[in-house]
Amino acid sequence: MSTAILTGQPVPGSSIEADLRSLGFDLRTASDAAEAETLLAEVPGDERVALVDARFVGHVHALRLGLTDPRFPLAAIPGAVTAQPAGRQALTRAMARENSAGGGTTLVGSLADRILTALDADGTAVHRPELGSLVAAVPADPQARNEARQAVADIDDEAIRLKSAVKARDGFFTTYCVSPYSRYIARWCARRGLTPNQVTTASLLTALIAAACAATGTRGGFVAAGVLLIASFVLDCTDGQLARYSLQYSTLGAWLDATFDRAKEYAYYAGLALGAARGGDDVWALALGAMVLQTCRHVVDFSFNEANHDATANTSPTAALSDKLDSVGWTVWVRRMIVLPIGERWAMIAVLTAVTTPRITFYVLLIGCAFAAAYTTAGRVLRSLTRKARRTDRAAQALADLTDSGPSAEGLARFLRKLPARGPLGSRALVALPGAALLLAAAGLEPYGSVLPIALAVLYVLTSAAAVAQPLKGALDWLVPPMFRAAEYGTVLVLAAKADVDGALPAAFGLVAAVAYHHYDTVYRIRGDAGAPPAWLVRSIGGHDGRTLLVTVLAALLTASQFKVALTALAVVVALVVLVESIRYWVGAHQGGAPAVHDEGETA
Repeated sequence: MSTAILTGQPVPGSSIEADLRSLGFDLRTASDAAEAETLLAEVPGDERVALVDARFVGHVHALRLGLTDPRFPLAAIPGAVTAQPAGRQALTRAMARENSAGGGTTLVGSLADRILTALDADGTAVHRPELGSLVAAVPADPQARNEARQAVADIDDEAIRLKSAVKARDGFFTTYCVSPYSRYIARWCARRGLTPNQVTTASLLTALIAAACAATGTRGGFVAAGVLLIASFVLDCTDGQLARYSLQYSTLGAWLDATFDRAKEYAYYAGLALGAARGGDDVWALALGAMVLQTCRHVVDFSFNEANHDATANTSPTAALSDKLDSVGWTVWVRRMIVLPIGERWAMIAVLTAVTTPRITFYVLLIGCAFAAAYTTAGRVLRSLTRKARRTDRAAQALADLTDSGPSAEGLARFLRKLPARGPLGSRALVALPGAALLLAAAGLEPYGSVLPIALAVLYVLTSAAAVAQPLKGALDWLVPPMFRAAEYGTVLVLAAKADVDGALPAAFGLVAAVAYHHYDTVYRIRGDAGAPPAWLVRSIGGHDGRTLLVTVLAALLTASQFKVALTALAVVVALVVLVESIRYWVGAHQGGAPAVHDEGETA
């Protein structure tokens, strides 16, 4: 329940009461500031409350943006201010001080605007939404009121609402091939009371059906899979547009949207691999390679962004050149397309599935993603080396959490704290690189069952510990987490391929999928300012170092068939542990009123 307290004398012909009721507010009326303070105190502390000037003239969508967005504890537009439970104390304090200063018996000017001034004076953060051409005003006289009402009549706020439902920054395919009509699907869903989470779930189910169609291995199944994958992506765009259209943001919704995107894509890879196997073509190694490459790309994105989230003096000639290129219209779209964001990538996969074979689909996908990864990583390395950024303790902690270091690496790191704080080029990445590279080389070159990968896995644990022994504040330290991901995932992939037994690669696919879920979950917690998963979770599943060492030991000690069983069992255990904890956390965060989150960028 939400309560709006109208302050001041009602204006004949005003629609403010009907507008507020349409937004779900229960109305109270205060004739003076003292009465407004009394009514404010009567509203339960766990409810949203708004102070609105009775003379307000504006669009309903301006009120919606200012008074109903769940992401901000305090928000305001001209003539109205609102507080959620987290901002209630600040609003009450500002109201009390305002009444004490003004006597509380009269309403001079707009009380809501005076309260907002008091909040600003306290240094309290108050969200002020961008209204653009939307009208929100408190006219001082009848003439100004008539002019404001005419301005409201001249501007179609529904058209603005629909336009703003689309992300400000999207890929070419999404912008021109999906959003022009998916926004109307979002409106249709809103008018029928559907929630973004329901649309997200529908998108997941559609993608899973697409994967099942691909798994049939028939041409008809492949065509249906391609069509359904595009349909799933349209729904994926719709859920975010519905959230923006109706301002239905939540921690649970953001988590579902992000994790389901990964689940859909990787389930589709598995479907393609199963379909190819029905036709006698084993492409599980390609499917797993695509998942490894795509996940490592995402970790590069996440690590770089976290390293520079709040860096100071964060400038570089490379970034300046990028900004200049963005000022040339056509280069913006070319640069967005060549990194294969989710829209372009899924469209490519869908078309190739329908008209070619799974093997060709994976070849093209791997080549495209490898080029995109090289392009983006090279650009970020250049930016990091040329900028004079000073990274914060928060950024260093986020990178440390993203490394997913287990008990062995953490324990060794405690004995290595006296290492120099910087390696060559100011990066701990070059400390981690030798162990990761040698481990992958040994896994690839040695025959299955060799003990050399074990020795190099021990070296990998040592270099991993050395890399995290000091704060990750160097220029290239954001490369450490993706290096660990590549080493762990790559080792599982290569050893499973070397086993050369039916079922080993699917088991490895399941293991990497479970571990990757854990790593994505870590990212989304950090993005939501919730910190990393609990230490017991990381310890219980071994960390990247412990799992990598365990897999090399299993490959050396077990037969190929036994190794397959061991990978399967490990995948099941990791999946159960991380899923149970993740679901417990996110459902609890949603029910506990954690701040709603929202992402305006298109996920790669």
